[in-house]
Amino acid sequence: MKKQSRRDFLKVVAVGAGVVAGTAATAGASEKLVVNNEEVGMLYDATKCVGCKACMSACKRVNRDYGSLSYEKASFDSDGLWDAPSDLDGSTRTLIKLFKESNQRWSYVKYSCMHCQKPSCVSVCPVSAMTKEKVTGIVDYNKNTCIGCRYCQVACPYNIPKFQWEKAIPQIVKCDLCKNTNLREKGISACAETCPAGAIKFGKRKDLLEEAHQRLLENPDRYIAHVYGEHEGGGTNHMYLAAMPFNKLGLPEIKPEAPAEFSEKIQHTIYKGFIAPVALYSTLCFIAVKNMKGHGKEGHDSHDKEES
Repeated sequence: MKKQSRRDFLKVVAVGAGVVAGTAATAGASEKLVVNNEEVGMLYDATKCVGCKACMSACKRVNRDYGSLSYEKASFDSDGLWDAPSDLDGSTRTLIKLFKESNQRWSYVKYSCMHCQKPSCVSVCPVSAMTKEKVTGIVDYNKNTCIGCRYCQVACPYNIPKFQWEKAIPQIVKCDLCKNTNLREKGISACAETCPAGAIKFGKRKDLLEEAHQRLLENPDRYIAHVYGEHEGGGTNHMYLAAMPFNKLGLPEIKPEAPAEFSEKIQHTIYKGFIAPVALYSTLCFIAVKNMKGHGKEGHDSHDKEES
């Protein structure tokens, strides 16, 4: 029997991988994202925010038993009065920041999970530690399933998920709309319930969009004529209104197409149940054992010839 060279074997593996990836890509291309406006979310109006950070405090207070949101690693201001982290981190799910333009215009902005209609973090997670609830649309995280690969961090176009580098047993931290706390008990996220200025509105996406467009219609001089998150990346359930350009508020410019539509099919087709990696490993082991037996037989035959 003709031996299979290393080059021939790699060709076979490459072709097989190409078929799997091609099938996944075709399946992904054939399906178009259907936006579900019945999912829940938030509308943040930057023109109403007064920067009090009550939402940040409420988030940590209400969710301290879920995701380790404690004040142990709080970054206080120079006076030691305010919890003032510079970014979302392992103990901060919600963040208020202040931005100022050169012409002295300024605006606060709220950062937290966007709860995308087609979340990239869910699509790249190889073990489904990141999931999206079918009814509410909440993008949730299961620390007991997570393997710490941090693919979700890399994949998120909004740079939201954070890893607890300072913890001995770390996990990913991100907003889950108070799924296990305030939402379950009161039907609203803690940040929206607490906001004294009414800058955060909680509800179904369709109602939030209706409210947002109504505000744009009634106050055209007050806002940038765009609802951020309505179409970005296939749509998000955390949306924004603002008086300053959104890219000046640290929000990325993202195309309407959802990148997760393609990556999810490939990731979940090839790695679902780790079938493909296990099959590839088994094939490699089989070939290695076969070659070892072949070399052993050749060595034995050579030894017999020398003796004769």
